[in-house]
Amino acid sequence: MLKSLLRYQSDSGNVSENLMRKKLYENGVTNSLQSNFALLLKLSEELLDKWLSYPESQHVPLCQHMLGFAMKSVTQMTMGSTFEDEQEVIRFQKNHGTILEDSMIFSLASCIITAKLCTWAVCFLTTYEEVQKKLYEEIDQIFGKGPVTPEKIEELRYCRQVLCETVRTARLTPVSARLQDIEGKIDKFIIPRETLVLYALGVVLQDPSTWPSPYKFDPERFDDESVMKTFSLLGFSGTQECPELRFAYMVTTVLLSVLVRRLHLLSVEGQVIETKYELVTSSKEEAWITVSKRY
Repeated sequence: MLKSLLRYQSDSGNVSENLMRKKLYENGVTNSLQSNFALLLKLSEELLDKWLSYPESQHVPLCQHMLGFAMKSVTQMTMGSTFEDEQEVIRFQKNHGTILEDSMIFSLASCIITAKLCTWAVCFLTTYEEVQKKLYEEIDQIFGKGPVTPEKIEELRYCRQVLCETVRTARLTPVSARLQDIEGKIDKFIIPRETLVLYALGVVLQDPSTWPSPYKFDPERFDDESVMKTFSLLGFSGTQECPELRFAYMVTTVLLSVLVRRLHLLSVEGQVIETKYELVTSSKEEAWITVSKRY
C-alpha cells in the first residue's frame, strides 16, 4: 500500500518488467471500469437515494459517506465474487502470488485516493457555488433527461478540470517517490542509478511561478494545454498518470454526474475544514454538508 501511494517502483526485476506490469495495471483499470460501469452507476444512485431521503436541514458526514462509497466501488469492481470461496483464494495465491499482492495494494490505495478525491471535490463544490453551477450546466447539457452512459461521461470536459483542480488545490498526494532507473544529473549533482528520489509534489502543486493565484480554486486554468502538460509530467494525467488516480477520476466523475444532476451541495455555515497532510491529504475532522433537491 505504501509503495502504491508513493508510486514507488522496486527494481527487483528490470525496467522492461516494470513497464510491462504498469501496462497490465492500466489495461486492468480500463477493462474494469468499462465492464463494471453499470455497477458504479448503481452504487452512485444508491448514495443519491440516501441523500434524497434526508431532510434539507440534516448534516451529512461527507468523509464517512465517501469512504463507504469508495470501499464498495473499489472492492466490488476489482474483486467482484472471484474470491468468495477461500479455496479459490489459496489456489490463486499459490499460482499467482505477485498478481494477488499487487491487486490488494491497488485496491487499498484506490479506496483511499478515491474517497479523498470524492470528499475534496464535493467540499470545493459547496464552497465555490459558481463552479458547481457551471458543472451542473455541463451535466445537464451532456445528459439532459437521458441516462448517464460511458460514452457521454467522456464528454464532461469541465468536470475533468474540476477534478484536476481539486487534486492540485487539495494537494491530494503531497509526496511521491521513484527509483532512478538511470544515472541522472541536476546541475553539478549526480543522482546514481537505483537512488530513491522523493518529489515534494505538495510544494510544486502550489508554486506561484507555475500556478498563478495558486491558492485560488480555478478549474478553468486547465483550459490551457500547457497547464495540462505540466500536470501530466507530475503524474496526475496523461501517460504518467498512476492507475489508482485514473480509477479515482472515473469513479468521482460518475458520482458527481449523479449527485450534482439532482442535488444542490451546500456547505455548513461556520464550518472550518482543517487539512491533514499525510500520504493522501485528508481533513482533520469530519467534513459536513447539507443537500437540497434540484427537482
